[in-house]
Amino acid sequence: MERNVRYGAANTKYDPPPETDQSIMRITIDVKLDYTLSEEETVLLTLEAAQTDGQTVLEAGLEVNAVDQHRITGESGVGGRVCAVVTGGKLNLRYHASVQVSRDDTVLEQLAQMPLESLPPQVLTYLRPSRFCQSDLFTPFVQRQFGHLDGGAKIAAMRDWVASGLAYVIGSSNAATTAIDTFVAREGVCRDFTHLLCSFARAAGIPARYTSVYGADVQPPDFHAVAQVWLDGDWHIVDATGMGRAGALVVIACGRDAADVAFMETTWNATPVVQNIRVIQA
Repeated sequence: MERNVRYGAANTKYDPPPETDQSIMRITIDVKLDYTLSEEETVLLTLEAAQTDGQTVLEAGLEVNAVDQHRITGESGVGGRVCAVVTGGKLNLRYHASVQVSRDDTVLEQLAQMPLESLPPQVLTYLRPSRFCQSDLFTPFVQRQFGHLDGGAKIAAMRDWVASGLAYVIGSSNAATTAIDTFVAREGVCRDFTHLLCSFARAAGIPARYTSVYGADVQPPDFHAVAQVWLDGDWHIVDATGMGRAGALVVIACGRDAADVAFMETTWNATPVVQNIRVIQA
């Protein structure tokens, strides 16, 4: 049986935030989730801010009405999941964190693509097609559209193509929508923008992974999706929706596509009662 997954998506598209000089930013996060579940359910939760490059979790607390819970390391060692056994048919969750972000807003055009032979083993998986990112099917299009560009300049052009080529339309996609579906429909939400950008990058031989984040500039706040691309020996955040910049985003987890980083996974149906996410720059 396929698990019931909750990906999250911002509810409105906004113009990109203004460019500012990079400085250390403190972001506070408050999450309240109340869901109706089956009588007893094992729930996988991926919603805690990661202790990872470019950000430091200063304080955090997670309260779940679980009779048993333990943590599991996230994909590629980024972040983690909480496996919680919930009884009584209700999930009540409260999460709070204060995170210091010191990540640069990278100029993509200055970054070089790394040759295949120099890629670390853990990066190679992000070159391959996945369930929602059928990158192998985009190779001819990517070569025609972006073949004259290299490295970060190519990624910047892909980002701009997705941003201008797709309409941000709430309700235009669902949990089964793939990058090919989005390419044909020319509309979607942050999840779909990210799947398409990751597919383009992988088709060009540039590793790209799907990353879930909290964003101080995403309004209204929600679980947001961006891409990370491997250029010049490091991962760099790229948001094709224009809602967030790298220096104002808090990474939660990453994976091949949305299936790897759903904020909640359950075996049976989960019905939301309350879902509030508050993200502010302190």
